[in-house]
Amino acid sequence: MTQEGSSSATLKQSTLETLGYVCEEISREDLVQDEVDSVIAVVVQGMNKSENSAEVCLAATKEAEIRQVAFECLVSVVSLNYVGLEEYMEGLVELTTNAINGDEKSVALQAVKFWSSVCDEEIDLQEFGHSCFIAKYLPRLVPILLEETLMKQEEDQDQGGDDISNISMVGGTCLGLFARTVGDDIVPLVTHFVEAKISDSHWRSREAATYALGSILEGPTIVKLAPLVSTNLEILLNATKDENKHVRYTTAWTLNRIFKFLHCPIITSENLPRIMDVLLEAINDVSNVEEKICGAICNLAQGENSSLLSPYLKEIIKSLLAAAERTEAKESKLRATAYETLNEVVRCSNLAQSSSVIANLLPDITGKLVQAMSFPIRSIEDLVQQLELQATLCNVLQVIIEKLSGTEDTKHVVMQNADDIMASLIKAIGSHRTSIHKEAMRAIGALAYATGPEFEKYMPELFKHIQMGLKKFKEYSIHYLMACKNFEECQLCSITVGVIGDICLALDDKILPYSDQIMTHLMENLQSDALHMSVKPPIFSCIGNIALAIGSHFETYLTPVLHIMQKAAQVCEEMDTSDKELMLYGKKLQKSILEAYSGILQGLKDAKAELLIPYAQPLHEFIEFIFSCKDHHRDGSVLKAVVIAMEDLLNALGTQCNCSRAVLSVLKTLTTGCDQKTKSSKKLRFGLEE
Repeated sequence: MTQEGSSSATLKQSTLETLGYVCEEISREDLVQDEVDSVIAVVVQGMNKSENSAEVCLAATKEAEIRQVAFECLVSVVSLNYVGLEEYMEGLVELTTNAINGDEKSVALQAVKFWSSVCDEEIDLQEFGHSCFIAKYLPRLVPILLEETLMKQEEDQDQGGDDISNISMVGGTCLGLFARTVGDDIVPLVTHFVEAKISDSHWRSREAATYALGSILEGPTIVKLAPLVSTNLEILLNATKDENKHVRYTTAWTLNRIFKFLHCPIITSENLPRIMDVLLEAINDVSNVEEKICGAICNLAQGENSSLLSPYLKEIIKSLLAAAERTEAKESKLRATAYETLNEVVRCSNLAQSSSVIANLLPDITGKLVQAMSFPIRSIEDLVQQLELQATLCNVLQVIIEKLSGTEDTKHVVMQNADDIMASLIKAIGSHRTSIHKEAMRAIGALAYATGPEFEKYMPELFKHIQMGLKKFKEYSIHYLMACKNFEECQLCSITVGVIGDICLALDDKILPYSDQIMTHLMENLQSDALHMSVKPPIFSCIGNIALAIGSHFETYLTPVLHIMQKAAQVCEEMDTSDKELMLYGKKLQKSILEAYSGILQGLKDAKAELLIPYAQPLHEFIEFIFSCKDHHRDGSVLKAVVIAMEDLLNALGTQCNCSRAVLSVLKTLTTGCDQKTKSSKKLRFGLEE
């Protein structure tokens, strides 16, 4: 690269590509500043247009490729040594703006991506106060982005896709990163462009202005953005009927983001009727526009005032169901998006004002699930779509059941429909497809909570599917190439474990006829190397639920369970504290072990408390270990579990628990900092003082 006249274009390009790969692989610590300077100098040289190369067409083409690769290399350098770029910034601003203004598209794309990379670094550095390049050069960069990228839409561009070769989309992404980096400072630089072009006669101008407005909504303050958005809201609502599909799509995308980031000051009781009329009409547009309109409705539902949408809930649900049923929805993301929006609308609704609408939805979705299982299958695509639809409908049922179970006034609706719901879910599980099994089990867990003791009548038919969920992962564990499938089955196991906990809470000791087989599976799974470690904490928590449900009958399992809990506690103590991911897992494991102790202590305290005396000391030692960890390795939820477990131990054994001085010391310290008004804190302090 540095030998004048002796390097071919191909050699230069290969050299720059190699530098780029090297920069991607090495860390900041692997290079000293002088080496970074050398890399930047070489890259900048590679960007300069050769006077001689223009004489030959082929050579000219190669020069463009070299400049492209040089920018790609520079993108890698940004993350390698952001601070080291400072002395080169003036030159890099000139090089990148020239490239965006008039170079080949491939070169311009990389020039824009360079600034996106700088933004990524500055966003990460904001908390340290080191970001400065974007703010300094913002007045020079924003106008070029607006005019030279956002205005260069392609007629056939994939709206709704993530086309990294589309200069307009890449420019909008960069503009959004500018907004997140500098905040309010970007608003005045974009305002004139938006106001001048948003109602222009040319579709490119209208689309670019709308895209610019939508791109800067995350980062600046609501106070700074509200005037610009309020002024143009009616224009945007009208633009949902624009003759150009690109304008309609970008308008829907921008409205979606407005309702997400500026919901409170923009949406009022006065303009909401107009907004809802527009959205419910626009949801009948082409599928990619419909998807963004669904997102806009979702963000409206998530607003602070859940009552605002109550008058429109029936029409919203009707429109979403219709969108999900359209033919084109099967070939796009629309169906999934429509049902996801329906879920959020139900979750966020004011139940007191909309209970009848949601109640009517329950048998409707149950019927759709039954219908989905009878669709004719003529191809692999048909099978995939059917499975996705069934899983989605199971998820919708779960959300509706959870919503209606929230109050005693509406829980009876679930009870009335429980038989039909359970029959449809059992039939769905019978397909033996893991994706459906997982979602159906989640819905069954919600149904168990809603129906309580009445759920017992479903257990004989359900139990074989519970067993399948607990052991299916073993079918794939011996095949290395089936690792992904095994992980999916492990997820199913985790969900099934959670559902068992829900059923225990619903049935109490009525779970006893099934406890032997459940405990056998759980103990085997805890000792299985084939089961992903993330499933093991939920298993310990589930064991606590079982103990709480069956009470003194848990004596049968006590010795082996406490033995494996002690082994798990030892695993926590031996973990590598420098491994952040492993420490996060360790906290979950600690909490679950404590939850298992609590369930066992509560379950046995009335009839079999004396059996627990030998196991008090291991619990003390485990708690001492937790408090011996450095502060940054402690977790609030773990400390809460400690308090509850020790309270349960004191309630079960009283003075026989023989708390060590170390445990008493740490617990007194802990409870001194707790709210003295809380019930558990009072009980625990009372026990300690005794």
